[in-house]
Amino acid sequence: MRDPALNLGLAASSLSALAAACLFGSTPMDVGRVFAALLGQGSAVDNAIIWQIRLPRALSAFLVGAALGASGAALQGLLRNPLAEPGVLGVSASAALCASGVLLWGGSVSAWSVPVASVIGALIATAIIAIVAWRTHSILTLILVGVGLSSLAGALMSLMLNLAPHPFSLTDLFNWTLGSVANRSFMDIAQVSPFLVLGAVLLAVSGRSLSALTLGEATAASVGVNLVRLRVLIVLGAGLATGASVALAGAIGFVGIVAPHLIRPLCGHDPARSLLPAAMMAGLLLVIADIGVRLMPGVFELKLGVLAALIGAPLFMLIVLRRSSSA
Repeated sequence: MRDPALNLGLAASSLSALAAACLFGSTPMDVGRVFAALLGQGSAVDNAIIWQIRLPRALSAFLVGAALGASGAALQGLLRNPLAEPGVLGVSASAALCASGVLLWGGSVSAWSVPVASVIGALIATAIIAIVAWRTHSILTLILVGVGLSSLAGALMSLMLNLAPHPFSLTDLFNWTLGSVANRSFMDIAQVSPFLVLGAVLLAVSGRSLSALTLGEATAASVGVNLVRLRVLIVLGAGLATGASVALAGAIGFVGIVAPHLIRPLCGHDPARSLLPAAMMAGLLLVIADIGVRLMPGVFELKLGVLAALIGAPLFMLIVLRRSSSA
């Protein structure tokens, strides 16, 4: 499939999913009411439901998925490892750890404190993974380091929750760490947008060099690729994008590995060509998953991160088994 047709198809599907997400909620609304509210011509209640609740939630899900999908595709290209992904490598968990610390002990200092802390945590973890990848070509070692980072972040999170000075805030924090875009607003999106945009730009700039890297580091260097600059760009870009997504929705795993694998055969296995489609595919998947969360019966709404893990973890194991059988 040619890239323009693929990108147009994904863009149209994403817009359709965002529109569909505006239809579902606790207040029944037909298509006419939703369309009128989107144009600002509905009743005051309808306009508030769409513009203050449903549309920000849907956009948050799409942006989080897009950030994780692009980061996953870029990390897989840089590390030449199809199993690389922010959640699997511990980047999301590290970002959630730093952001949680600020939420518990310093969240009222500034509106930017949580996004900044989340980005710092993601950058630290991404840098560690990159350093390990440069020193070893073992996929198993890389995955084990990622598992170790996730476990360490989880242990520190548990310790932090036990030592939390405000017990009444623990429930909200716990729900946030499970991953959710419920009750997100345009203000929340605006706070993380600078990090998302900068991360996306850095990843996009690195795209052409990623294509050359598929031929090997020596060949890439021989055609003029600055390997140090490429690594810095992707580490910063993936860290910024992942940190921003965690600040907006908490830790959501596996979408960053599933989307690139779905897209890669349609892009000729070229990392550069897969960045944009993987971002849109991941955003589309997360919007659809959030719609599913809202449609599930029950008194309490299932967290988006939980549903993503329930679907993504089996797919991740399938990818590992297929890779092992073909090795």
